[in-house]
Amino acid sequence: MYVLLTGSPHSGATLTLLDAEGAPAGPARTVSPGDLAAVCAEYEATHAPRWVWSDATQWYPQLLRAGVTLARCVDLRLGHAVLAHSPAVPAGAFFVAADSPWPRTDPALEPDVPEDLVTLFDAVDRRGDFEPAEVFSEFSRQRAALATAVAADPIAGSRLRLLLAAESGGALIAAEIYARGLPWSAAEHDRILTRELGPRPRFGGRPERLEELAVVIRAELDAPTLNPDSPQEVLRALNRAGIAVASTSKWLLKDIKHPVIEPLLRYKSLSRLLTANGWTWLDTWVRDGRYRPEYVVAGTATGRWATSAGGAMQLPAQIRAAVRSDPGWTLVVADAAQLEPRIIAGMSRDEAMAAAGAGKDLYQGLVDAGVVPTRAQAKLAMLGALYGATGGESGALMPRLRRAFPRSIELVESAARAGERGRSVSTWLGRASPVPEPEWFEFQRRAGQVDGSEAERRRAGTLARDWGRFSRNFIAQGTAAEWALCWMAGLRTRLAAMDPDPVARPHLVYFLHDEVVVHAPVRRAAEVAAAIEEAASEAGRLLFGRFPLDFPLSVAIVERYDEAK
Repeated sequence: MYVLLTGSPHSGATLTLLDAEGAPAGPARTVSPGDLAAVCAEYEATHAPRWVWSDATQWYPQLLRAGVTLARCVDLRLGHAVLAHSPAVPAGAFFVAADSPWPRTDPALEPDVPEDLVTLFDAVDRRGDFEPAEVFSEFSRQRAALATAVAADPIAGSRLRLLLAAESGGALIAAEIYARGLPWSAAEHDRILTRELGPRPRFGGRPERLEELAVVIRAELDAPTLNPDSPQEVLRALNRAGIAVASTSKWLLKDIKHPVIEPLLRYKSLSRLLTANGWTWLDTWVRDGRYRPEYVVAGTATGRWATSAGGAMQLPAQIRAAVRSDPGWTLVVADAAQLEPRIIAGMSRDEAMAAAGAGKDLYQGLVDAGVVPTRAQAKLAMLGALYGATGGESGALMPRLRRAFPRSIELVESAARAGERGRSVSTWLGRASPVPEPEWFEFQRRAGQVDGSEAERRRAGTLARDWGRFSRNFIAQGTAAEWALCWMAGLRTRLAAMDPDPVARPHLVYFLHDEVVVHAPVRRAAEVAAAIEEAASEAGRLLFGRFPLDFPLSVAIVERYDEAK
């Protein structure tokens, strides 16, 4: 049973019951904003439906504020973005008109742009209210496209169905994490900042520690007016001092022997803390003992989550002690070990790599199998395979990986070759990667002509390799995101079964790619830890069936987030 929810939570909604085939099963019901939460709670209790709406972000937060939690939904915005490009959907089965009212993502993505900075909303024109006919039509079109995909290829179609369900489940989880919030001690955060930076400046300006370091930096570089917050000024001062570097990146500076390097790197680190998570961030994002992450589900090209603001995807270790459980509660923190290499093993059906990581650290498993001498080399080699390293020690280790795990390496190499030709690749469940802009293909064509210049050919080769690296990483990172969605969805179901009272039950409060944090009553901690493990195993089975693949977790029951590491 489905319930189609249209209109607006603020101006009035229309609820329409649909049967299992997606056809109307009764007259529509108009509901005022004041009655919406109670009516939805009634439908949830009596029908246990799958709610169908244009966008969970437009509906679910208001229901959560009224204390109404829903079990399942169909988020048509997220489904549209997947179906519009998925290779599992036969050509013509999901036509997207140029004037379609539904949000569409631009399939182009520059490969040199960090993926976590490219959000779904860079190219989306979001609408608020949709007419009931528009929502029903889109729901019917998506169901028809999925049915066509299953008929054309039952395996690929079933995977695509799982992806759409996982995406919609993720939409509910993201809204619930925001509503419940991550428990946060503002007092502890302030103590951390004061310890690291000095007292909070009363009238702005640099905190004490930064000012002290600025004085040292100016003296070491003989630059009395230097502004250490200006990379351009610092770079010029470094060059004048005989330190020939192309940028102020810490990776370029850290190996240079000069008395200015240590205070300069320290300044950069503290400055990042102040800018990203200083007192202004604390004032803005922490209220009533909670930090509320604003997640964007499928906010990146691979389907990984992003954030619209607040920096939830990069909470530095320096401030994690501020994340503290409430009295009588605890934090259960879990992260998956070497997730992306395991995903590649599952996608390629590489039993040798799966066996190397069975029940243990995968990198150490490579050492035990005699592939490489040390764990550090194993990690370097595997990262090189995932990110396309061709030089240095990582590139030198690739032949060993190729001999030991030919199926896994061929999978990523094949994806890289497709990317170098500007072709789309796909995650395990059917999300398509972006392809280059038309200008990219035109440049490649020009450079390949007989009269093309050597400089153009070199540039074309560089651009092709960039897309190859993006594509090889896309299949691993995107499928890992799908596993994580299934993991969280299974965990959410298990947590809901622990207590009928949403306020008293354990709940997800934070997510970071391959890591989850659950806020749980102390008496439930062991039960939650077991549920996290069970959900991880279930996610592996959902994606890879009976293939013998482990997803080991590191699970910690702690009072403070920083204690989990």
